Amino acid sequence: MPANTAKAAEVERPARSLSWVWIGFWISIVIAATAVIRRIVALGHPVTSGPLQMVALDAIFVSHKALTLAHILPALAFVALTPLPYSRRFAAAQWVERILFPLGAVVGITAYAMSINSAIGGWLERSAVFLFNTLFLYSLARAWQLPHEASLKMEWMTRAIGILFGIATTRPVMGIFFATSPLTHLKPNQFFGIAFWIGFSINTVAVELWLRSRRGRVQVEQLALQRAA
Repeated sequence: MPANTAKAAEVERPARSLSWVWIGFWISIVIAATAVIRRIVALGHPVTSGPLQMVALDAIFVSHKALTLAHILPALAFVALTPLPYSRRFAAAQWVERILFPLGAVVGITAYAMSINSAIGGWLERSAVFLFNTLFLYSLARAWQLPHEASLKMEWMTRAIGILFGIATTRPVMGIFFATSPLTHLKPNQFFGIAFWIGFSINTVAVELWLRSRRGRVQVEQLALQRAA
């Protein structure tokens, strides 16, 4: 293969890989934002008829309305801002990080409180929240501690965002459990914890494998250069 052709192929492969990463990224944003908006609506107008499972779920969150809002509103803002650190236009904007880091901290702290007060899946759900939420906050803290190391900072920020988007992956997993409940006879308190472990594990492992891959490292370095430019 001629040298020029080989170089072109090397450029094309990471670009194609990055396009798939962006597709997953935007799908996660849409799912997470939709879930938050649906919960906000349900807090104001909880389901009072229909499937008993949905009525019971809405009642649980309504009983902790203030805490739920304290968690999901910052989460919605955080999710809405996550594309900005990867944008050429906003890559070097310091105000983005000044907002993202405090929002992430609030999301993480209230997630612990939500788990204590309204863990539908019991201790299995709480264990998943404790592990992955701690990983999220640790990754966010590591990114915050690296103001002058753009590549490592972007790596840890990407890791934090990837873990957080585990909540988006959890939603279709829950959907499968709900759809198959007539066959499995599993109730939300029985499968919510399993869904949390599956959803967050998928995201945590996927983002880690991507960051450790050669293509992932190259792309993170390219994003870091954009921020430093």
